[in-house]
Amino acid sequence: MRYAVLGTGVVGRTLATRLVFLGHEVSIGTRDPEATLARTEPDGYGNPSYAVWQDSQPAVTLATFADAAAGAEVVVNATSGGASLAALAEAGEDNLAGKLLVDIANPLDFSRGMPPTLDPVNTDSLAEQIQRAFPAAKVVKTLNTMNAAVMVEPSRVAGEHTVFVSGDDAQAKEQATALLVEMGWPRTSVIDLGDITSARGTEMLLPIWLRLWGALGHADYNFHIQGA
Repeated sequence: MRYAVLGTGVVGRTLATRLVFLGHEVSIGTRDPEATLARTEPDGYGNPSYAVWQDSQPAVTLATFADAAAGAEVVVNATSGGASLAALAEAGEDNLAGKLLVDIANPLDFSRGMPPTLDPVNTDSLAEQIQRAFPAAKVVKTLNTMNAAVMVEPSRVAGEHTVFVSGDDAQAKEQATALLVEMGWPRTSVIDLGDITSARGTEMLLPIWLRLWGALGHADYNFHIQGA
């Protein structure tokens, strides 16, 4: 399968690494590939520059948002939430049409400092905004309620824990679920919350997720929904 992972940060890199390990072709999308490769300093979290990471992952290609999306069968939005709509616009509506678009971003607003708030929130969600902006894409919200390492290696968290999917297209949700299973998630851990409006709930888990990060001092945790 050919994947386009939009976003060069640690989330996009982590997903790309896992997808390549699973045997998929992966192109990472960015606004300006030359500028991305020219950066040499670590990011604000101390992660190495993209160019350093790229040297360790020769199977991953770097392309513009549009070129990455055009050549992909599945597109993953791993951009920062505030930039997602602009990045997807650069990817191009025609390049997204008819494809599964896995949205793992969160609409975090850092304008008032830390911890961030959400925008939109409650009556809308980033996932809904993406679906409205690109109606021919098949948007599925998932994996946005945990850190990147847990996304691709759920065994980092002991015991059973849960991953959610939201979307309007049942076939696209099944395709996204198959990807989750391929990455190591038991099918029984996947909860289909319903249509794309249910992404409001998973995006609103981020404030408590961030507080837990501060309280626990690490990010290897997740939510577990215990049924009757």
